[in-house]
Amino acid sequence: MQLTLLARELQQALKGEVKLNQPLGAFTTWRLGGPADLFYQPLNQEELVKCLNFARQKGLPMHIMGNGSNILVLDRGVRGLVLHTRHWRQIKFGEGFLYAGAGALISELLRVAVRQEMGGLEFAAGIPATIGGAAVTNAGTPEGCLADIIRGVELVTLKGETRYLARQNISFAYRSSSLRREGLVTAVELQLVASRADDIRAMIKANLARRRQKQPLNWPNAGSVFKNPPGHFAGQLIEEAGAKGWRVGQAEVSTKHANFIINRGQATAAEVIELINRVREAVAKKSGITLELEIEIWG
Repeated sequence: MQLTLLARELQQALKGEVKLNQPLGAFTTWRLGGPADLFYQPLNQEELVKCLNFARQKGLPMHIMGNGSNILVLDRGVRGLVLHTRHWRQIKFGEGFLYAGAGALISELLRVAVRQEMGGLEFAAGIPATIGGAAVTNAGTPEGCLADIIRGVELVTLKGETRYLARQNISFAYRSSSLRREGLVTAVELQLVASRADDIRAMIKANLARRRQKQPLNWPNAGSVFKNPPGHFAGQLIEEAGAKGWRVGQAEVSTKHANFIINRGQATAAEVIELINRVREAVAKKSGITLELEIEIWG
């Protein structure tokens, strides 16, 4: 009853539909996980601020979700309010830079970059993320990472204030950044360079081909599960520990790339967690290295 009242109260301030107990599996690339207590897709920044203020006033935990490509939602779901950035997809170009709403998919940005003949983002081809999530996590591939090309970001602080942070005021590290503690990213500016469309297209094609060859893209997954420890590759450590191909229920350590756990159909988050723990234990026993998660666990 409490959730129903909260949903009703929040709904009065918003134009879209506030949903109760919304299953989140369809919003994640792993295609699994339980429901969010409250779920909303803000239409604009004004609505985001309203949601942020509401959550703070009511003492509700709040999460923001892009393409759900780096998230494991537990089977019991997520308490509080989950916001989805589906509507923040505006894309604009300036001289040498691209401006994109946090909800714009990297694949969308690459298509526009080809048309505008602006290069620099090709390394990210195949990353199934929104630009907002990619910026916060400093997503990347062996060819580059977001920190290399970010010019600045717009965000809303946890107090509801709008800020612009230039690149020099953001700290980036391997698969992490200072943006998470600054607030909620609403837009990202990328510093790009003039390039021929054919050259950009060729690099995108080559990078996608490499990903398809090495990664299990035909199964639902969340990308790399573990961070690469300094001087090592997590996938190689997992394979050397004999864990490649291990299964728990419908969750499996991919036989194509051992740092991917795939959903073979109806996997549960509990199965994924059990597999994660078993893999970690095996790697620690074999190499003495404790693997750190690259994914986020919600719930």
